[in-house]
Amino acid sequence: MKVKRIVANIDTRNVAAAKSFYQDVLGLDVVMDHGWIVTYGSWEEMSVQISFASQGGSDSPTPDLSVEVDDVEAALKRVRQAGFPVEYGPADEPWGVRRFFVRDPFGKLVNILTHAPIEEERE
Repeated sequence: MKVKRIVANIDTRNVAAAKSFYQDVLGLDVVMDHGWIVTYGSWEEMSVQISFASQGGSDSPTPDLSVEVDDVEAALKRVRQAGFPVEYGPADEPWGVRRFFVRDPFGKLVNILTHAPIEEERE
């Protein structure tokens, strides 16, 4: 057996409220829509990961979701333009990520991050 994907499910009576954050701000595609459940994702990138944490790192609260993006500064700009308040960061963390925390329309704490480029060793 091989796990093919893991999807976070957020309980809400207002499924449409997700569009303003996950599609409009983060630019995710609607990959499934049955009315009572809408799944946002990327047709290009599907990964399997699940994390368990006692804190969010740097003594921050544990986020409900982590979303890796290719350009954290562009994501930060879109979040601010959409009126979502940033609760942490942006911060360059000692483990090699630049990130910020924001709450989605459901009150979930979302860690939006990008990994720092790996410097090539010089000979």
